[in-house]
Amino acid sequence: MSDPVSALGGATFDGFARVREIGPIGMVTLRAKDVAGLAEAVKAVTGTALPAPRKIEVAGERACGWMSPDEYLLVLPYAEAGAAIASLSKALAGQHFLAADVSDARAVFRVEGEKAAQVLAKLSPVDFAALQPGELRRTRAAQVAAAFWADGDGFTVVCFRSVGKYVFDLLASSAMAGSELA
Repeated sequence: MSDPVSALGGATFDGFARVREIGPIGMVTLRAKDVAGLAEAVKAVTGTALPAPRKIEVAGERACGWMSPDEYLLVLPYAEAGAAIASLSKALAGQHFLAADVSDARAVFRVEGEKAAQVLAKLSPVDFAALQPGELRRTRAAQVAAAFWADGDGFTVVCFRSVGKYVFDLLASSAMAGSELA
């Protein structure tokens, strides 16, 4: 694993909501379905249960998010991604699964404040009035893939690092003071 370097050097923007980069964060994509010991292996790495569809389970700075019927996103401290993969490989040995460190391939942002949902509502086809606590949405921000979930007084947003600057600029533009939704 490379030295941890955030995608945008900790970029921030303050408008009617605050947008800030929070990387680097450890992320492991885990592909597995009907694998014996999967729930126990995930709990050992994240401290969480396997999430239900479209949900994320959070335990402090660790989480497990449901991404598709056979895919989970494990979130943990950056330096622990390699050990997480080793732990998963040992626990799930001999079964069909894939665990990949995607930490350096992702950019992660926080959108915070009382009107944080408005920032994302301008960019994503999501009914924020129906968004439940603990729900993870895998969708798009404008025209690029993104995932987000509510957390505290805002949202955590994950996208591909290759479009990180674009997504940050979208979020910042959407959060500009005076552009609140009526």
